[in-house]
Amino acid sequence: MSGWARHRATLLIVAGLVIAVVVVLIGGTADRRTGYLDPANPDPDGAQALARVLDDQGVDVTVVRDADELEATDADGATVLVTSTDQLGESTIGRLRTHTRDATLVLVEPGAGTTGAFGISDLPFSVSIDDPRPARCTDPTYAGLSIEVDGAYEYPTEDGCFRGEYGALLAEPRDGMVLMGAGEALTNDQVLRAENAAVVLRLLGQDQRLVWYVPTIDDLVADDGVSLTTLLPDWLRPSLWLLVIASLALLIWRARRLGALATEPLPVVVKAIETTRSRGRLYRKAGDRTHAAAVLRSAARIRAADRLGLGPQTDTATLVRDLARRTGKPLEEVDALLGPSAPVPATDHDLITLANRLAELDREVRRP
Repeated sequence: MSGWARHRATLLIVAGLVIAVVVVLIGGTADRRTGYLDPANPDPDGAQALARVLDDQGVDVTVVRDADELEATDADGATVLVTSTDQLGESTIGRLRTHTRDATLVLVEPGAGTTGAFGISDLPFSVSIDDPRPARCTDPTYAGLSIEVDGAYEYPTEDGCFRGEYGALLAEPRDGMVLMGAGEALTNDQVLRAENAAVVLRLLGQDQRLVWYVPTIDDLVADDGVSLTTLLPDWLRPSLWLLVIASLALLIWRARRLGALATEPLPVVVKAIETTRSRGRLYRKAGDRTHAAAVLRSAARIRAADRLGLGPQTDTATLVRDLARRTGKPLEEVDALLGPSAPVPATDHDLITLANRLAELDREVRRP
Protein backbone atom coordinates (compact mmCIF):
# COMPACT_ATOMS: atom_id res chain seq x y z
CA MET A 1 0.00 0.00 0.00
CA SER A 2 1.38 3.44 -0.98
CA GLY A 3 2.06 6.25 1.50
CA TRP A 4 -0.84 8.29 0.12
CA ALA A 5 -3.27 5.44 0.63
CA ARG A 6 -2.11 4.86 4.22
CA HIS A 7 -2.35 8.57 5.27
CA ARG A 8 -5.21 9.61 3.08
CA ALA A 9 -7.72 9.78 5.91
CA THR A 10 -5.36 11.81 8.12
CA LEU A 11 -4.58 14.25 5.34
CA LEU A 12 -8.25 14.74 4.54
CA ILE A 13 -9.03 15.50 8.21
CA VAL A 14 -6.17 18.01 8.45
CA ALA A 15 -7.28 19.66 5.22
CA GLY A 16 -10.84 19.85 6.52
CA LEU A 17 -9.66 21.49 9.76
CA VAL A 18 -7.60 24.06 7.85
CA ILE A 19 -10.56 24.92 5.66
CA ALA A 20 -12.79 25.24 8.72
CA VAL A 21 -10.33 27.56 10.47
CA VAL A 22 -10.05 29.73 7.37
CA VAL A 23 -13.83 29.95 7.05
CA VAL A 24 -14.18 30.88 10.72
CA LEU A 25 -11.49 33.51 10.47
CA ILE A 26 -12.98 35.02 7.34
CA GLY A 27 -16.48 34.89 8.74
CA GLY A 28 -15.41 36.38 12.05
CA THR A 29 -13.66 39.38 10.49
CA ALA A 30 -15.84 40.02 7.48
CA ASP A 31 -18.03 42.55 9.35
CA ARG A 32 -15.21 44.08 11.37
CA ARG A 33 -14.78 47.81 10.78
CA THR A 34 -12.28 50.35 12.06
CA GLY A 35 -14.10 53.65 11.56
CA TYR A 36 -14.89 56.08 14.36
CA LEU A 37 -18.30 55.26 15.91
CA ASP A 38 -18.83 52.41 13.46
CA PRO A 39 -21.35 49.89 14.86
CA ALA A 40 -19.14 47.00 13.71
CA ASN A 41 -15.94 48.37 15.24
CA PRO A 42 -14.91 46.60 18.50
CA ASP A 43 -11.97 48.96 19.10
CA PRO A 44 -12.09 51.68 21.77
CA ASP A 45 -13.27 54.33 19.29
CA GLY A 46 -15.95 52.08 17.78
CA ALA A 47 -19.59 51.71 18.82
CA GLN A 48 -20.13 47.94 18.58
CA ALA A 49 -21.06 47.64 22.28
CA LEU A 50 -23.85 50.22 21.92
CA ALA A 51 -25.23 48.53 18.81
CA ARG A 52 -25.34 45.14 20.55
CA VAL A 53 -26.96 46.52 23.71
CA LEU A 54 -29.65 48.26 21.65
CA ASP A 55 -30.29 45.01 19.83
CA ASP A 56 -30.50 43.14 23.14
CA GLN A 57 -33.02 45.69 24.39
CA GLY A 58 -35.37 44.85 21.54
CA VAL A 59 -34.49 47.71 19.19
CA ASP A 60 -34.36 46.64 15.55
CA VAL A 61 -30.95 48.03 14.49
CA THR A 62 -30.42 48.33 10.73
CA VAL A 63 -26.97 49.43 9.58
CA VAL A 64 -26.72 51.10 6.16
CA ARG A 65 -23.47 52.26 4.61
CA ASP A 66 -24.44 54.18 1.48
CA ALA A 67 -27.10 56.64 0.39
CA ASP A 68 -28.81 54.24 -2.02
CA GLU A 69 -29.18 51.64 0.71
CA LEU A 70 -30.57 54.30 3.04
CA GLU A 71 -33.24 55.31 0.52
CA ALA A 72 -34.17 51.65 0.11
CA THR A 73 -34.67 51.32 3.89
CA ASP A 74 -38.01 52.30 5.41
CA ALA A 75 -37.33 55.13 7.86
CA ASP A 76 -40.88 56.25 8.64
CA GLY A 77 -41.45 56.27 12.38
CA ALA A 78 -37.86 55.22 13.09
CA THR A 79 -34.82 56.91 14.57
CA VAL A 80 -32.13 57.59 11.98
CA LEU A 81 -28.68 57.87 13.55
CA VAL A 82 -25.94 59.43 11.38
CA THR A 83 -22.34 59.02 12.46
CA SER A 84 -19.29 60.16 10.45
CA THR A 85 -21.19 63.34 9.62
CA ASP A 86 -18.00 64.87 8.22
CA GLN A 87 -18.42 62.50 5.25
CA LEU A 88 -21.71 64.13 4.24
CA GLY A 89 -21.90 66.40 1.20
CA GLU A 90 -24.59 68.58 -0.33
CA SER A 91 -26.08 65.73 -2.35
CA THR A 92 -26.17 63.20 0.50
CA ILE A 93 -27.57 65.80 2.90
CA GLY A 94 -30.34 66.59 0.46
CA ARG A 95 -31.22 62.92 0.08
CA LEU A 96 -31.04 62.41 3.84
CA ARG A 97 -33.40 65.31 4.58
CA THR A 98 -35.91 64.06 2.02
CA HIS A 99 -35.86 60.48 3.30
CA THR A 100 -36.15 61.33 7.03
CA ARG A 101 -39.12 63.70 6.95
CA ASP A 102 -41.19 61.27 9.01
CA ALA A 103 -38.33 60.06 11.23
CA THR A 104 -36.28 61.34 14.14
CA LEU A 105 -32.90 62.35 12.75
CA VAL A 106 -29.93 62.22 15.16
CA LEU A 107 -26.69 63.76 13.87
CA VAL A 108 -23.54 62.92 15.83
CA GLU A 109 -20.99 65.74 16.12
CA PRO A 110 -21.98 67.66 12.96
CA GLY A 111 -19.53 70.45 12.18
CA ALA A 112 -20.24 73.96 10.94
CA GLY A 113 -20.48 72.91 7.30
CA THR A 114 -22.97 70.15 8.03
CA THR A 115 -25.19 72.23 10.31
CA GLY A 116 -25.15 75.05 7.77
CA ALA A 117 -26.31 72.65 5.06
CA PHE A 118 -29.25 71.70 7.31
CA GLY A 119 -30.23 75.35 7.62
CA ILE A 120 -28.73 75.98 11.08
CA SER A 121 -26.89 79.31 11.04
CA ASP A 122 -25.34 79.22 14.54
CA LEU A 123 -21.86 77.71 14.57
CA PRO A 124 -20.96 74.91 17.03
CA PHE A 125 -18.25 75.39 19.66
CA SER A 126 -15.60 72.77 20.38
CA VAL A 127 -15.19 72.37 24.16
CA SER A 128 -13.42 70.20 26.72
CA ILE A 129 -15.39 68.68 29.58
CA ASP A 130 -13.55 68.20 32.85
CA ASP A 131 -16.40 66.95 35.07
CA PRO A 132 -19.66 65.08 34.49
CA ARG A 133 -22.24 67.50 33.12
CA PRO A 134 -25.84 67.13 34.37
CA ALA A 135 -28.80 67.42 32.02
CA ARG A 136 -30.27 70.65 33.46
CA CYS A 137 -33.21 70.71 31.07
CA THR A 138 -36.99 70.28 31.16
CA ASP A 139 -36.95 67.06 29.13
CA PRO A 140 -37.84 64.25 31.59
CA THR A 141 -36.06 61.72 29.38
CA TYR A 142 -32.67 62.74 30.76
CA ALA A 143 -33.67 63.79 34.26
CA GLY A 144 -30.98 62.96 36.82
CA LEU A 145 -28.46 61.88 34.17
CA SER A 146 -25.06 63.32 33.29
CA ILE A 147 -22.55 63.05 30.45
CA GLU A 148 -18.79 62.76 30.81
CA VAL A 149 -16.49 62.82 27.78
CA ASP A 150 -13.12 64.32 26.95
CA GLY A 151 -14.18 66.63 24.12
CA ALA A 152 -17.48 67.57 22.50
CA TYR A 153 -19.43 70.17 20.54
CA GLU A 154 -21.86 72.65 22.09
CA TYR A 155 -24.69 73.93 19.90
CA PRO A 156 -26.11 77.40 20.70
CA THR A 157 -29.80 76.53 20.42
CA GLU A 158 -32.67 77.43 22.72
CA ASP A 159 -33.80 73.84 23.33
CA GLY A 160 -31.27 71.35 24.57
CA CYS A 161 -29.87 69.39 27.49
CA PHE A 162 -26.45 69.19 29.12
CA ARG A 163 -25.89 72.90 28.59
CA GLY A 164 -22.54 74.64 29.00
CA GLU A 165 -21.11 78.07 28.42
CA TYR A 166 -21.82 78.17 24.68
CA GLY A 167 -24.79 75.86 24.24
CA ALA A 168 -26.08 72.32 24.69
CA LEU A 169 -24.38 68.98 24.06
CA LEU A 170 -27.76 67.51 23.12
CA ALA A 171 -29.63 70.11 21.09
CA GLU A 172 -32.92 70.04 19.23
CA PRO A 173 -32.92 72.94 16.75
CA ARG A 174 -36.22 71.82 15.27
CA ASP A 175 -38.80 69.06 15.67
CA GLY A 176 -37.49 65.71 14.49
CA MET A 177 -33.80 66.70 14.54
CA VAL A 178 -31.31 66.14 17.36
CA LEU A 179 -27.68 67.26 17.39
CA MET A 180 -25.53 64.99 19.56
CA GLY A 181 -22.33 66.85 20.37
CA ALA A 182 -20.88 64.28 22.77
CA GLY A 183 -20.09 61.61 20.20
CA GLU A 184 -17.49 59.99 22.48
CA ALA A 185 -20.33 58.90 24.74
CA LEU A 186 -21.22 56.29 22.08
CA THR A 187 -17.75 54.74 21.94
CA ASN A 188 -16.84 51.39 23.46
CA ASP A 189 -14.21 53.15 25.56
CA GLN A 190 -16.42 55.84 27.14
CA VAL A 191 -19.98 54.54 26.99
CA LEU A 192 -19.73 53.41 30.64
CA ARG A 193 -18.44 56.76 31.99
CA ALA A 194 -20.90 58.63 34.22
CA GLU A 195 -24.41 57.95 32.84
CA ASN A 196 -23.35 57.95 29.18
CA ALA A 197 -24.93 54.56 28.55
CA ALA A 198 -28.29 55.61 29.95
CA VAL A 199 -28.26 58.84 27.95
CA VAL A 200 -27.52 57.23 24.58
CA LEU A 201 -29.89 54.32 25.19
CA ARG A 202 -32.74 56.71 25.98
CA LEU A 203 -31.85 58.85 22.98
CA LEU A 204 -31.61 56.01 20.46
CA GLY A 205 -34.05 53.54 22.00
CA GLN A 206 -37.17 55.68 21.95
CA ASP A 207 -38.45 53.99 18.78
CA GLN A 208 -38.66 50.31 17.96
CA ARG A 209 -36.46 50.72 14.90
CA LEU A 210 -33.05 52.37 14.58
CA VAL A 211 -31.51 53.01 11.17
CA TRP A 212 -27.77 53.52 11.69
CA TYR A 213 -26.39 55.39 8.67
CA VAL A 214 -22.61 55.43 8.16
CA PRO A 215 -21.99 57.78 5.20
CA THR A 216 -18.89 57.54 3.05
CA ILE A 217 -17.17 59.72 0.48
CA ASP A 218 -18.18 57.23 -2.22
CA ASP A 219 -21.74 58.60 -2.02
CA LEU A 220 -20.69 62.10 -3.03
CA VAL A 221 -21.03 63.51 -6.52
CA ALA A 222 -18.33 65.46 -8.34
CA ASP A 223 -19.36 68.97 -7.24
CA ASP A 224 -19.99 68.09 -3.58
CA GLY A 225 -18.03 69.99 -0.99
CA VAL A 226 -15.91 67.83 1.33
CA SER A 227 -14.28 69.04 4.51
CA LEU A 228 -10.50 68.90 4.67
CA THR A 229 -10.65 66.57 7.67
CA THR A 230 -12.12 63.84 5.49
CA LEU A 231 -9.07 63.91 3.24
CA LEU A 232 -6.40 63.73 5.96
CA PRO A 233 -5.53 60.67 8.05
CA ASP A 234 -5.92 61.08 11.80
CA TRP A 235 -2.18 60.71 12.47
CA LEU A 236 -1.35 63.56 10.11
CA ARG A 237 -3.37 66.27 11.86
CA PRO A 238 -1.12 66.60 14.96
CA SER A 239 1.88 66.71 12.62
CA LEU A 240 0.32 69.61 10.70
CA TRP A 241 -0.31 71.54 13.92
CA LEU A 242 3.27 70.88 14.99
CA LEU A 243 4.51 72.11 11.60
CA VAL A 244 2.44 75.31 11.88
CA ILE A 245 3.72 76.03 15.39
CA ALA A 246 7.33 75.37 14.37
CA SER A 247 6.94 77.68 11.34
CA LEU A 248 5.57 80.48 13.51
CA ALA A 249 8.40 80.02 16.00
CA LEU A 250 10.93 80.17 13.16
CA LEU A 251 9.38 83.36 11.79
CA ILE A 252 9.46 85.04 15.20
CA TRP A 253 13.05 83.95 15.79
CA ARG A 254 14.30 85.18 12.44
CA ALA A 255 12.27 88.39 12.57
CA ARG A 256 13.98 89.45 15.78
CA ARG A 257 17.35 89.29 13.98
CA LEU A 258 16.25 91.87 11.42
CA GLY A 259 17.15 95.47 12.19
CA ALA A 260 16.97 98.72 10.27
CA LEU A 261 17.90 98.60 6.60
CA ALA A 262 21.54 99.59 5.98
CA THR A 263 23.07 100.79 2.72
CA GLU A 264 26.32 99.19 1.61
CA PRO A 265 28.68 100.23 -1.20
CA LEU A 266 28.68 98.14 -4.31
CA PRO A 267 31.55 95.66 -4.38
CA VAL A 268 32.43 96.75 -7.96
CA VAL A 269 32.54 100.25 -9.41
CA VAL A 270 30.96 100.33 -12.86
CA LYS A 271 32.10 103.10 -15.20
CA ALA A 272 29.44 105.36 -16.61
CA ILE A 273 30.48 104.63 -20.20
CA GLU A 274 30.01 100.90 -19.64
CA THR A 275 26.55 101.47 -18.22
CA THR A 276 25.66 103.70 -21.18
CA ARG A 277 26.89 101.17 -23.71
CA SER A 278 25.12 98.31 -21.99
CA ARG A 279 21.88 100.24 -21.87
CA GLY A 280 22.31 101.15 -25.53
CA ARG A 281 22.79 97.51 -26.45
CA LEU A 282 19.59 96.65 -24.58
CA TYR A 283 17.67 99.36 -26.44
CA ARG A 284 19.08 98.14 -29.74
CA LYS A 285 18.19 94.54 -28.98
CA ALA A 286 14.67 95.55 -27.99
CA GLY A 287 14.33 97.75 -31.10
CA ASP A 288 12.77 100.53 -29.01
CA ARG A 289 13.99 103.57 -30.97
CA THR A 290 11.24 105.77 -29.53
CA HIS A 291 12.43 105.26 -25.97
CA ALA A 292 16.10 105.58 -26.94
CA ALA A 293 15.43 108.89 -28.73
CA ALA A 294 13.46 110.19 -25.74
CA VAL A 295 16.37 109.36 -23.41
CA LEU A 296 18.91 111.10 -25.71
CA ARG A 297 16.78 114.24 -26.00
CA SER A 298 16.07 114.33 -22.25
CA ALA A 299 19.80 114.13 -21.44
CA ALA A 300 20.59 116.82 -24.04
CA ARG A 301 17.93 119.16 -22.58
CA ILE A 302 19.32 118.69 -19.06
CA ARG A 303 22.89 119.47 -20.18
CA ALA A 304 21.80 122.44 -22.25
CA ALA A 305 19.74 123.93 -19.40
CA ASP A 306 22.68 123.55 -17.07
CA ARG A 307 25.02 125.28 -19.58
CA LEU A 308 22.62 128.14 -20.10
CA GLY A 309 22.08 128.62 -16.37
CA LEU A 310 18.39 127.72 -16.57
CA GLY A 311 16.58 125.84 -13.84
CA PRO A 312 15.66 122.17 -14.13
CA GLN A 313 11.99 123.10 -14.36
CA THR A 314 12.43 125.27 -17.44
CA ASP A 315 9.85 124.46 -20.11
CA THR A 316 11.03 123.10 -23.46
CA ALA A 317 9.85 126.09 -25.49
CA THR A 318 11.97 128.50 -23.44
CA LEU A 319 14.96 126.16 -23.65
CA VAL A 320 14.63 125.86 -27.45
CA ARG A 321 14.39 129.65 -27.84
CA ASP A 322 17.53 130.27 -25.69
CA LEU A 323 19.47 127.54 -27.52
CA ALA A 324 18.63 129.03 -30.90
CA ARG A 325 19.79 132.45 -29.68
CA ARG A 326 23.02 130.96 -28.18
CA THR A 327 24.05 128.83 -31.18
CA GLY A 328 22.64 131.01 -33.94
CA LYS A 329 20.67 128.08 -35.39
CA PRO A 330 17.16 128.51 -36.73
CA LEU A 331 14.48 128.03 -34.13
CA GLU A 332 12.76 125.33 -36.24
CA GLU A 333 15.99 123.28 -36.45
CA VAL A 334 16.54 123.33 -32.69
CA ASP A 335 12.86 122.51 -32.09
CA ALA A 336 13.17 119.50 -34.45
CA LEU A 337 16.00 118.23 -32.24
CA LEU A 338 14.67 118.91 -28.71
CA GLY A 339 11.10 120.13 -29.01
CA PRO A 340 8.03 118.22 -27.84
CA SER A 341 6.94 117.65 -31.44
CA ALA A 342 10.34 116.36 -32.58
CA PRO A 343 9.99 113.41 -35.03
CA VAL A 344 10.66 109.82 -33.88
CA PRO A 345 13.54 108.06 -35.68
CA ALA A 346 12.18 105.54 -38.16
CA THR A 347 15.40 103.53 -38.53
CA ASP A 348 18.58 102.85 -36.63
CA HIS A 349 20.40 105.14 -39.06
CA ASP A 350 18.02 107.97 -38.16
CA LEU A 351 18.65 107.31 -34.46
CA ILE A 352 22.44 107.52 -34.98
CA THR A 353 22.03 110.74 -36.95
CA LEU A 354 19.95 112.18 -34.10
CA ALA A 355 22.62 111.23 -31.56
CA ASN A 356 25.34 112.89 -33.64
CA ARG A 357 23.33 116.08 -34.11
CA LEU A 358 22.58 116.25 -30.37
CA ALA A 359 26.28 115.77 -29.62
CA GLU A 360 27.15 118.58 -32.07
CA LEU A 361 24.55 120.83 -30.43
CA ASP A 362 26.04 120.08 -27.03
CA ARG A 363 29.52 121.06 -28.28
CA GLU A 364 28.22 124.34 -29.68
CA VAL A 365 26.53 125.18 -26.37
CA ARG A 366 29.75 124.55 -24.46
CA ARG A 367 31.79 126.64 -26.89
CA PRO A 368 32.53 130.05 -25.27
